Amino acid sequence: MAASILIADDDAVARRLVENMVQKCGYETVVVDSGDAAIAALTAPDAPAIDAVILDLVMPGLDGMGVLAKIREAGLSVPVIVQTAHGGIDNVISAMRAGAADFVVKPVGVERLQVSLRNALNASALKGELQRIRHSREGRLTFSDIITRAEAMAGVMRAAQKAANSAIPVLIEGDSGVGKEMFARAIHGSGERKAKPFVAVNCGAIPDNLVESILFGHEKGAFTGATERHMGKFVEAHGGTLFLDEVSELPLAAQVKLLRALQEGAVEAVGGRKPVKVDVRIVSATNRRLLERVKQGHFREDLFYRLHVLPLTIPSLRSRREDIPHLLRHFLARFAAEENRQITGISGEAMAHLAQLDWPGNIRQLENAVYRAVVMSEGDQLGLGDFPLLASQPHPATEIPTAPLMLEPAAAPSMVSGNEIPIAPLPAGGTLALLTATGDVRSLEDMENEIIRFAISHYRGQMSEVARRLKIGRSTLYRKLDEAGVPGHGGKSGEETH
Repeated sequence: MAASILIADDDAVARRLVENMVQKCGYETVVVDSGDAAIAALTAPDAPAIDAVILDLVMPGLDGMGVLAKIREAGLSVPVIVQTAHGGIDNVISAMRAGAADFVVKPVGVERLQVSLRNALNASALKGELQRIRHSREGRLTFSDIITRAEAMAGVMRAAQKAANSAIPVLIEGDSGVGKEMFARAIHGSGERKAKPFVAVNCGAIPDNLVESILFGHEKGAFTGATERHMGKFVEAHGGTLFLDEVSELPLAAQVKLLRALQEGAVEAVGGRKPVKVDVRIVSATNRRLLERVKQGHFREDLFYRLHVLPLTIPSLRSRREDIPHLLRHFLARFAAEENRQITGISGEAMAHLAQLDWPGNIRQLENAVYRAVVMSEGDQLGLGDFPLLASQPHPATEIPTAPLMLEPAAAPSMVSGNEIPIAPLPAGGTLALLTATGDVRSLEDMENEIIRFAISHYRGQMSEVARRLKIGRSTLYRKLDEAGVPGHGGKSGEETH
C-alpha cells in the first residue's frame, strides 16, 4: 500500500491536476474541496490514515491557515505542504510558522511536487521513528506508534486497545520478529499503569537454576553466590506490567511457582520466610502454539488457562504485505540518519521485489535488511543490488512466460521515495501464451490467472489499481487470487474498498 496523500483545494481543475501528479508519483490520494472537509478526513474515527497533506491556502470558509491551526490543536503530526497562487513571502512565512513542512507555488510541476512529498514523508518517518524510540525507553509507547495499515491487523489492534484499559492477562502469540514486545509495551503505555514500571523478562534466556531467583528474588545467602539480596522481577514490576517473553520455555518447576504467584498475588523469594504482596499486570508472549505445548506435557494446563485469558495472534509479515512499504520508509529514514547517509529512496524494482518476499524473519528481518543496505550502498538510492541476500529469491508475481500476444507496456518512473510501490508498470511489457506446450489452446481460467499475476507485477502490488484496471471489484480480485493460489497478494477474500 502506497502512502496516502490528502489534497484540499476548492478549485476543481487545480485539484484534479494535483491529484493526477500525486498518483503519477506513486501515491494514493484522498481529495476534498474545503478546509472543513480536510479536518474531517484527518480526525474522523473511521477515516483512512493520511501520510501527508497538500493544502491550498486560499479557500472559502475554513482557509489553509485555519486548517493548520486545527491540525496543531488536534495534536496531529501529519506533514503539510501548502500551495499558494501568488508566492507572497508573508503568506509563506506565516504558513511555515503555523507548522507547514513545505510550500509550492501554483501551478506546481510534477518534479517539484515529487521532491517536496518525498522530503516531507521522509522527515515525518524519521520523526516518527525517533518518537517511537523515545516512547519505548520511557514506557510511553502507544498503539499510534505501531506501523500498520493492514486489514489483517485491524482486529488485533482493536482487541489490544480494549485490553489496555483493564488488568486482564494477555497472551500474545506470533512468529519470531512480528513485534510481540512492541504490542506488550503499547498495551502498557495505553493503560492506567503507564506511569508505573514495564519489566520485560526473556524466559528462554534464563538458566533453569536461576529462573526462580530472577522472577521471585532471593535473600542474601540463600544459595552459593547469593552475596546480596535481590528483589526479583515481580517486585520490580509492582504497580506496573510484567512481560514474560517466550513464556513457553519456562521449566515446569518454575511454572508451579508462577501459577501460585498469579493465584495469590504474592511471591516468595528463594530463602525468604514470608510472601510479599505484589500488584502486577501479566502480559506473556510466545512464538509457539502454547496449547500444543500443553498437549505435549511441556506446559501446565492450569497455568495456560491463567495466561490465556485474552489471546492475541499477530499475523506474520507475509500476511500483511501492505505494511511493507511503510515499514521500509521508517527503517530507511532512521538508518540513513543514524549512519549519516544521504539516501533518498528505494527504486521501484527493489520495492516491488521486497514487497513480494515471504520474510520468514518478519519485521526484524526486514529491518536488518534495510540496515545492511544503507551501510553498504554506494549510491543515493537503494536498488535491488543493495539487497544481495534477497535479490536471488524468486519474485512470485513476475514469473510470466514469453508468448506471442503482447500486453502494452509503459514507462516506469525514474525514482520513488522510500515509502511506496509506484502505480507504474515494469520497464518491460509481458506476453501471454495462447497455446500449451503440447499445442492445445490454454483454458480461460489459466490465462486469467496469468493476466492477474502480470497485473500485480505491472502495478507493483497496488491492489486497488489492479482491480480498477481489470475492471473488477477488489473482493472479486482477492477471491480469484485465493482460488488460484497466487502467493503474496496480502488481502482477504471478500474485502471490498470501492
